[in-house]
Amino acid sequence: MQDYIITYSKRRFYPLNPKLEDICVEDIAHALSMLCRANGHYDSFYSVAAHSLNCYEEARSRRESSRVCMACLLHDAQEAYLSDVTRPVKQHLPEYSVYEDRLQEAIYEKFLGGPLNEYESKVVKVIDDAMLYYEFYEFMAEKLLEEPPYVAATPDFYRGTMRQVEQEFINVFRSIDLEDTSQQKNTIKWIH
Repeated sequence: MQDYIITYSKRRFYPLNPKLEDICVEDIAHALSMLCRANGHYDSFYSVAAHSLNCYEEARSRRESSRVCMACLLHDAQEAYLSDVTRPVKQHLPEYSVYEDRLQEAIYEKFLGGPLNEYESKVVKVIDDAMLYYEFYEFMAEKLLEEPPYVAATPDFYRGTMRQVEQEFINVFRSIDLEDTSQQKNTIKWIH
């Protein structure tokens, strides 16, 4: 049985036993730009990469640290290697979640130097959930909550072709300076 996948960059990647040297932003950007959010049920194509860019822009607009901005960009990066399972099913697959978490931790280790702290994890989740709300409203006219969540940026749901989104993801990734703390706000007053 084959226990690896062959990535866009032609690497043999072992998703259940990831090696940091095999994690590649070009593979992540390419795969996520080709994967549709909501398991393909939106009324038009909207990629995981586009979602990740919107999460990044939201973190940046909230003046979060460069580290949080990078975490928002990469928060679904494990899907490039594992794909995704819908939330209602995932809650019944604890072993899948273990693999997903292990791979995401490896991605954060590679690009952030370690795992997210409690604050960073909470911010990423709040931003991810806010983007989910606005995506469902945009693509399905569904309100997932009674009150719309706070957003500081206007999400862009129509970013262009898959290739354009892939390149934008790579460009944003390369532009983030993890040493820059000039914009860091690091406050949770907007988190409910």
